[in-house]
Amino acid sequence: MAKQFPLDSRPETKLKKSPERIFACQNCGHQSRKWLGKCPECGEWNSLVEERAQAAKKRGARNGLKLRDVEAVAYGEIESQDDVRLSSGVTEFDRVLGGGIVPGTLVLIGGDPGIGKSTLLLQVADRLSAGGTVVLYISGEESERQIKLRGERLRIEANNLYLLPETNLENIFHEVDRLNPGAIIVDSIQTVFSALIESAPGSVSQVREVAHQFLLLAKNRTIPVFLIGHITKDGSIAGPKTLEHIVDTVLYFEGERHHNHRIVRATKNRFGAANEVGIFEMTGAGLMPVANPSQMFLQERPQNVAGSIVTACMEGTRPLLVEIQALVSGTKYGTGRRMTQGVDQNRVALLIAMLEKRVGLQMLGDDVFVNIAGGLEVDEPAADLGVVAAIASSFKNVPIDPHTAVFGEIGLTGEVRGTMQAAVRAREAQALGFEKIVIPASNTSGLERMLGVRVVGVRSVEDALQELF
Repeated sequence: MAKQFPLDSRPETKLKKSPERIFACQNCGHQSRKWLGKCPECGEWNSLVEERAQAAKKRGARNGLKLRDVEAVAYGEIESQDDVRLSSGVTEFDRVLGGGIVPGTLVLIGGDPGIGKSTLLLQVADRLSAGGTVVLYISGEESERQIKLRGERLRIEANNLYLLPETNLENIFHEVDRLNPGAIIVDSIQTVFSALIESAPGSVSQVREVAHQFLLLAKNRTIPVFLIGHITKDGSIAGPKTLEHIVDTVLYFEGERHHNHRIVRATKNRFGAANEVGIFEMTGAGLMPVANPSQMFLQERPQNVAGSIVTACMEGTRPLLVEIQALVSGTKYGTGRRMTQGVDQNRVALLIAMLEKRVGLQMLGDDVFVNIAGGLEVDEPAADLGVVAAIASSFKNVPIDPHTAVFGEIGLTGEVRGTMQAAVRAREAQALGFEKIVIPASNTSGLERMLGVRVVGVRSVEDALQELF
């Protein structure tokens, strides 16, 4: 007969508590108690992966990275850091960063596979190493021999460059303590994992934890850290969106595989202007900075051809002259097609509708194709006048004077609105030999006297087309 115990005197049974599990979206970081086929936050399908809800217990100090004792400092007592920026040795890279590398900054670089992220940072590491800075290059995807092979192709000496093919975060920090480098490059952050987090490398928990630890490393030791990040099929950096919030600067590599030029664009920069761009040319010796990008984009421009016009656009603080090409041809179908390359297709459709209503150019039965020569992406309203002029030139089959440049924003009523930094745009056109510049009338004050070229101000699209043709 089983022995009975009083209700208040039964022996306690110790149940082993299993670790709590959650499902985290690998696209946006949303967490759910159960698996869902579609993430309710970002709408991505099949992106929820099972992970542990609780991470490591000891997260205050890791491998000697102890937090400093800090006190509040008055704003007026803080010294400016603009004078302590470190030059990377690559002029276009310094431009994107806002004038140089700030000590203790955390930079995230993303781009398509094979576009040149590792090549650029290896060249930056070589320039920093030549200046006496010890650089630690952490590679989770390539061996040291593969990196050495690329370095020989780029003719890199790099006496103070150290290669570490390692993916474990704790081992990486031990090596950082031993070398005490002046700059760190991580290629890539999705391959680095922490042994204290029970998740696969590249998961939301791992990427967030690794980025946070590198942030503490950069800030506590004032070491600049460069992180290379993978991107998804839609062009955004893989991992949680909080990754871009953690870092100080986010750079995107852009460029077509069929073109030699590459563009590094800053979408976030706490130490400089956002949307700043650096332009490089891909050569056999690596990425070379382009001193005059406007001349590069216009070097193969045809002369006296209908449907071609040059417009001045701004990329960050840099003016660029690009060629807008348009082709208007009859269609065999009921309605014409609208196809664009380098400009927003919806914006072009609005401008075509404005031309039909305000100017009387009936293009309902015509196919309209608009292209930015050279593979550049232009998304600012100041290119509207160039798009309209190119379409009208192709529709009329009348070429525009090749020594004429235009820029200006166009409204749906046909008015030409003023643009920002008109003097900088006009000065760039004057420097490349353009003799006439058609701009909004509100931007013409004093420009003709200052530049010495003919500046024509227009108030409507009809005035602009009359002047151009």
